[in-house]
Amino acid sequence: MSISQLSAKLRLSYTRDNWRQLVDEARQAKQDYGSFLVTLLEGEWQLRLQNGQQRRLKEAKFPIKKYLVDFKRDKYDEMFLPKFEELDSLEFIGKKENIILIGTPGAGKTHYSIALGIAACMKGHSALFASIPNLVVELKETMHNNQMSSYRKRFEKYDLVILDELGYVSLDKNGCEMLFNLFSSRNDKASIIINMTIPFRHQRGMKLAWCYIFAVCYTCSGGTGTLHNTRR
Repeated sequence: MSISQLSAKLRLSYTRDNWRQLVDEARQAKQDYGSFLVTLLEGEWQLRLQNGQQRRLKEAKFPIKKYLVDFKRDKYDEMFLPKFEELDSLEFIGKKENIILIGTPGAGKTHYSIALGIAACMKGHSALFASIPNLVVELKETMHNNQMSSYRKRFEKYDLVILDELGYVSLDKNGCEMLFNLFSSRNDKASIIINMTIPFRHQRGMKLAWCYIFAVCYTCSGGTGTLHNTRR
């Protein structure tokens, strides 16, 4: 078999597509066999890293692309700057900590959480983004189809789950209980970021949902980091 055929069977995409060019360059540079092999393997490794990043980004289902470098921190109180630095490090994922981002609409919760999620994907972590209203609909459909066990297993596999829009839509008791059970299954296993719109005192109809959410977050052994921007 040829090098291209062997590379295809071994799933060495970089080698399959680039070996001829690399051989020509090695001959011109009079590169020794060991150096040539290192160059070839480094290219293969880099391609796999890139493919892994793209796969994780696709599986995360981010609605838009947002990055930490584009997130403007100057509109927040200086007291939050150290917390931004702490979260930017993504150490909370390794510690399996939960994060709650609290603020009014337009405060930057979704932007920042997506940016953290994308940064996590680029560093090898798996992530999932979902809006809480849509998640509750999925949970009810899953329960109706008796598929909750398999759904919970898929939910647990992610290193980071980002849940958006808590506070935009009122949740009934059944929906809250489903969320509580789903979040409990991740306790001590992986991290959750929850984007919460408007603090407790500004909404009355969401207390039940928030009570369930906080029950999970504050009992998580890793603890909870909280950002709160109420700037109008």
